Amino acid sequence: MGADLTAQKVVEPRVARKRRSILAGALTVFGRVGYLSASIEMIAAEAGASTRTIYNHFENKEQLFITVLMESSTRVAVTREALIERHLGGPVEDLEAALVALAKEWVRPSQDFDDHFRIVRRLRGEADRFPPEVVRSWQEAGPHRARRALAARMATLAERGAIAVADPELAAQQFMALVTDTTISRAEFSATALESEIDRIARAGVHTFLHGYLPRR
Repeated sequence: MGADLTAQKVVEPRVARKRRSILAGALTVFGRVGYLSASIEMIAAEAGASTRTIYNHFENKEQLFITVLMESSTRVAVTREALIERHLGGPVEDLEAALVALAKEWVRPSQDFDDHFRIVRRLRGEADRFPPEVVRSWQEAGPHRARRALAARMATLAERGAIAVADPELAAQQFMALVTDTTISRAEFSATALESEIDRIARAGVHTFLHGYLPRR
């Protein structure tokens, strides 16, 4: 009995490592060529696994894609929740500086999670190929989760009188659009231009945001 338990403990981490390897390979392949062009054979080669091993873990390519998308979306959302807590979680003495710092770090996951955001861009172009619930699940796991966390902090700032916000969800959505949409769209064309403009875009976005939401004295 003891030997069986020991063997099980050895096998389970090995299975988990293989699963992680498959997911990492799939993330790279789906980001590189998209869902439609990706094949299990390509993913197996990237992951250093056999196609049979992949099918032992996942029923088909669609299930593998959905798993990759959900797990990577959750990682990005958790990263952004931590940023929100770091910059807005406690007393905020200089709101503009805190929001600029948050804005600059907010776009970092777009660089740190390159493969994920490549998949997201492709997903938007291939959304009609998936059931609506898949797209909704991705939005809930990633963008909407991060937005809700930011909205909660916007509500707290409003309660403290730091900003005048009637709809924290809308304020969070507008903040995200101001500081990320321009940055990410430029990143698709020139990473070096992105690096040189992050500070300027963040400051301009925060300035516009506060112009609309600072209390009128």
